[in-house]
Amino acid sequence: MYPELQDVARQISEAASDRRRFIVALAGPPGAGKSYRSELLSDAITALRPGESVVVPMDGYHFDNAVLEPDDQVPVKGAPHTFDVDGLRVDLERIRRADRTVAVPVFDRPLDLARAGGRLITLGHRIVIVEGNYLLLDEAPWTELHPLFDLTVMLDVADDVLEQRLFERWLDMGQDAAGALEKARHKDMSNARLVKTRSISPDLVWR
Repeated sequence: MYPELQDVARQISEAASDRRRFIVALAGPPGAGKSYRSELLSDAITALRPGESVVVPMDGYHFDNAVLEPDDQVPVKGAPHTFDVDGLRVDLERIRRADRTVAVPVFDRPLDLARAGGRLITLGHRIVIVEGNYLLLDEAPWTELHPLFDLTVMLDVADDVLEQRLFERWLDMGQDAAGALEKARHKDMSNARLVKTRSISPDLVWR
């Protein structure tokens, strides 16, 4: 489906060949397929380097609804300020040191909450793919993450494709057609435009 997959996997594998740990940022707007492609990429790297690749999803660092509710921020959950960026940075710094296993949270989309310690990054995981919308955002505090990445990749997907995917995602989550269209156009696509216009230039654009 993605003819560049093997090329991207090979490039990362070669760049990481003499590194104890190599961290890749895979960024892109909502609906770009970050979760799906990060797993595909990890599997392709694993075929070249068995057992050495793992994915860290940025969505695990969503603030819980209980934190967002007092300030009425649940309706905009998914915007940059609704993530624990400092928590992500600290975990990436621990992962970068490569001196022990690091537990990271994983987001459960059907339950709309993060599960603490949902994934372990072991010393054998030399190549770590971090995937998320705002990893390359050129705004504080997201810019503090940038020095931690060895390679940055941006997924490039047309707006009309994004909107259709996001509409279908909301339908799958139980929204009616009107609600799904409202959320896709006025919530998700607003975040998508932010990612597309306010991110730093990546090392690699993956279409």
